Amino acid sequence: MPPLPGQSVAVWIRRTFRSRKALSGVTQWFIDWGIPIALLIGVVWVFGARRSEKGWSGIYRTFTLIDPPAHVSSWVASVLGWLLVPALIGGVAGHVIAARMQRVKEIATNHLFQQRGLGRRLKLPGRITFLESLHLKSAEDQEFLDRYVRRAHRGDWKKAQDHWEVLVRDVLCTVDLAELDRTEALESAESFARAVMWMTGYQDKCLVCTARTDHP
Repeated sequence: MPPLPGQSVAVWIRRTFRSRKALSGVTQWFIDWGIPIALLIGVVWVFGARRSEKGWSGIYRTFTLIDPPAHVSSWVASVLGWLLVPALIGGVAGHVIAARMQRVKEIATNHLFQQRGLGRRLKLPGRITFLESLHLKSAEDQEFLDRYVRRAHRGDWKKAQDHWEVLVRDVLCTVDLAELDRTEALESAESFARAVMWMTGYQDKCLVCTARTDHP
């Protein structure tokens, strides 16, 4: 059961995107919704500035509701400035304040007596493990690959990698890992996903395959 040659760019991007579930709720929200909304605003801004006689300053004044809109793109910019931006800022601020107030006296057991510096707080969680990188790494890893790839997925590396990422991603969404550090959350999720494969009830089976078969 030799692994496939290398990792494609699409798989690398997919692993990175699915690994975002190890981040906090606000950070996940910015990746899922904040970036697309920012891109939308950027497109409207550039397109409107090209059509406006006043250029960048004109679309800025429309966006900030100083001047009335003069054409379709400036109307879109006006609506975004009037409705979307205040709603997003207020929603994020409200969520952060409510979460902080709720957890003001809650300390997860894994955080007791620990000092978390700025570097640890800003450290990225890494990416979900690329299964082919475990090939011939250790006897335990090889046995896991034998069970998960060769037996559970009939040697289909691409399908096994996809389902492995889905399994780890969904485990990251559970309440039990919500309070963990982003790096610890990813490590714990992968450890749990591996443990599932050793359970007798799921031997030589994939939870993702089973779920998709029962609920296509």
